[in-house]
Amino acid sequence: MKKLFLLFGAALLFASAVAQPSQDSLYVREHYTKMEKYITMRDGIRLFTSIYLPKDQSKKYPIIMTRTPYSVGPYGENDYKRTLGQNMLLARDGFIFVYQDVRGRWMSEGKFVDVRPDIDHKKTNKETDESSDTYDTIDWLIKNLPNNNGKVGIEGISYPGFYSTASLPDAHPALKAVSPQAPVTDWFIGDDFHHNGALFVMDAFSFMTGFGVPRPKPITPAEFKNPVKYKEKDNYKFYLDLGALPNYKKRYLGDSVKFWDNMMAHPNYDWFWKAMNIRPHLKNITPATMVVGGFFDAEDAFGAQQVFKALEKQNPATHPNMLVLGPWFHGGWERGDGQFFGDQNFGSKTSEWFRENVELPFFKFYLKDEKILDLPKATIFITGSNEWHKFNQWPPKNTTEKTLYFGANGQLSFAPQKTKNAVFDEYISDPNSPVPYQDGIQANRTREYMLDDQRFAGRRPDVKVYQTDTLKEDITLTGPVIADLFASTSGTDADFVVKLIDVFPDNCPDPKPNPKNVTMAGYEMMVRGEVFRGKFRNSFEKPEPFVPGKITEVKYNLPDVAHTFKKGHRIMIQVQNSWFPLVDRNPQKFEDIDQAKDTDFQKATIRIYHNDAALSNVKVTVLE
Repeated sequence: MKKLFLLFGAALLFASAVAQPSQDSLYVREHYTKMEKYITMRDGIRLFTSIYLPKDQSKKYPIIMTRTPYSVGPYGENDYKRTLGQNMLLARDGFIFVYQDVRGRWMSEGKFVDVRPDIDHKKTNKETDESSDTYDTIDWLIKNLPNNNGKVGIEGISYPGFYSTASLPDAHPALKAVSPQAPVTDWFIGDDFHHNGALFVMDAFSFMTGFGVPRPKPITPAEFKNPVKYKEKDNYKFYLDLGALPNYKKRYLGDSVKFWDNMMAHPNYDWFWKAMNIRPHLKNITPATMVVGGFFDAEDAFGAQQVFKALEKQNPATHPNMLVLGPWFHGGWERGDGQFFGDQNFGSKTSEWFRENVELPFFKFYLKDEKILDLPKATIFITGSNEWHKFNQWPPKNTTEKTLYFGANGQLSFAPQKTKNAVFDEYISDPNSPVPYQDGIQANRTREYMLDDQRFAGRRPDVKVYQTDTLKEDITLTGPVIADLFASTSGTDADFVVKLIDVFPDNCPDPKPNPKNVTMAGYEMMVRGEVFRGKFRNSFEKPEPFVPGKITEVKYNLPDVAHTFKKGHRIMIQVQNSWFPLVDRNPQKFEDIDQAKDTDFQKATIRIYHNDAALSNVKVTVLE
């Protein structure tokens, strides 16, 4: 289970499982009374709910709730969480805190369904979803908890972020403020398990070996016996030796992990995956929303950005909807001070600033009737220049779309090279020697890969590197990044990975102190990277093979960025066809990869074109 929490950042569980300052734990015990209740849903199923009430009952308090599949532990009315809420400032300000095991998880009754689909226009009490379970829970809380003021807020990170989003359709009238944070949103297009149809195999397998095994009856995590056991010290070697995807079930998962079987049975974007997409249901929303995400979130950077965009597009302009994006790993805005991540120093305590100046004021305004809320539509931290910016829309309005064109000899520029010849870069992509996603040897997938030095990759012959001349002035990118490749393969399928990189000057000083002995001169910081499974280039529903040797366009969006490339730096693009073991290997022939055999993996000759008729490029938006 430890690996599960590292991968999916269930911040609520971190709050109870990771040691916090003793004064927080003491404060919770001295100022709150804990109670545990089963709350009955409209279909008779009872959900286990842990409640923390302020001991000072001289005034009324709003309720802040988190619904989670990761357990509301510790269990027992005498066993307290060390901290309350995702932000202890909330606990010290005075709220009622409610935590609930969602349907079918841990001590709650019922059957668990991963990312349970939302049901529009429910006709009977037998039709339930996460929206109705949230509604029924709120209805019970405001009618039964003493000294509540009739107002409820919901927050959650990662999977609890999904349950936060799912509370929005047909929301209870008492639900006034919701903060989906790094919410699970689309498990085929961009979150956790798949990115653009490519399986994030390390995350999926690690998650399933812990979370995916169903519990037989309502039990606590301490009572649960996990039948899936495995060890890995070198994840690159472990997953390469494991081979094709059917081997995962044969060697480790057996019949105990049903969701893995479901994934393997649905290799394309069909009804199974579409039903789990909450975005089409985010209409006619009444609670105020504040979506929070990290630019360097290895799990759900896509979810935060896309939930905000869906809310903006599908609701009136008057709906209070805010976005906060910072320089954070998964849940980093609620853990630590946010000044350092990986090898980077962002110059200020960004997480503390968010908790004090954004999150606390948001909930106080909508739940406690605070008179002033000075928050813009989008609060964005721009890395590189390391400054918070306030925008009245996201992406910002005052931007210009520009194009970075690939050229001969690794040239990258905002002006295309003129050539009529079929100019291309050619290399061999070998799935039996895939490009690693990170330098060195790791047992588990790290979160730092999102902004790590990419020099290790650029030195491989199967990674193509394009970079600008030294920049003569700062360039700030805010918003979309669109890769538009013109490529060919000798096979019939191929993955493409595009990475946007900030190349530091050769005279860049090392940090002081420098315990990791990092060389910052020439450092290649990944600002954004994303994969695309080529057979889905025209449709995620109906994949198509490549015609061997034919120039083919592969165009796709990377998640948004906010980064300043400083004067004296360079902008680099790296292109490769594997990102292992972050992403499963593509056999490089058109087939259902979920059912591939070990003998299917083959070398392919890849060409990246940059002539007038087939000019590979990356489109960016430059802040004016």
